[in-house]
Amino acid sequence: MQLVVISSPEAVAQEVQLMSEMLAAGLPRLHLRKPNFSGLEMRNFVAQLPAKYHPRLVLHGHPDLVTGMKLGGLHLTTTARKALTSRPKLAAGQTLSTSFHTLAEIRRHRRKYDYVFLSPVFDSLSKSGYAAGFELSTVAEALWQLQRRTGYTPQVLALGGVEAHRLAAVRQAGFAGAAVLGAVWQSPDPVAAFHKLQAVAG
Repeated sequence: MQLVVISSPEAVAQEVQLMSEMLAAGLPRLHLRKPNFSGLEMRNFVAQLPAKYHPRLVLHGHPDLVTGMKLGGLHLTTTARKALTSRPKLAAGQTLSTSFHTLAEIRRHRRKYDYVFLSPVFDSLSKSGYAAGFELSTVAEALWQLQRRTGYTPQVLALGGVEAHRLAAVRQAGFAGAAVLGAVWQSPDPVAAFHKLQAVAG
């Protein structure tokens, strides 16, 4: 089961150190979502993380940095996705991802992305009042139908309210993995919270 950690949009104490520890412990993909960062601020932030981990970093925006700094991939925001006329030029091995909020969107756009987030699967931990938008049985049926298709893409990851005790339900619903934010960054010990998720994800 794939496990993705999304950065807090706001600053977190010792954030770079915490991220480095998670990456050192085997975090396969770290999404950097800092909507208020300029291109220069994002470049400086990425530069603080050890270069050996750069291929595992995915930026929410700043496609020029993704290619220029040889990062892992680009995640399109809803606004960026709607403004897009063609697939961004990425190097071999760099991924393109986005977030959807309906199963219909996944069916319609699924071949354009390497993986996508579907949210909110559970009540959000980081966004107050952002309630679950799906019945897991409905999601399971839809994912099963998609996975039966030849050349099935993309991988669909659960986002929104994902905690360690919910990973079994995520797996059972047919998701390829999960993306977490609040379960890590709202914890008093983000690295320990990541380790707990990692142990359950397997």
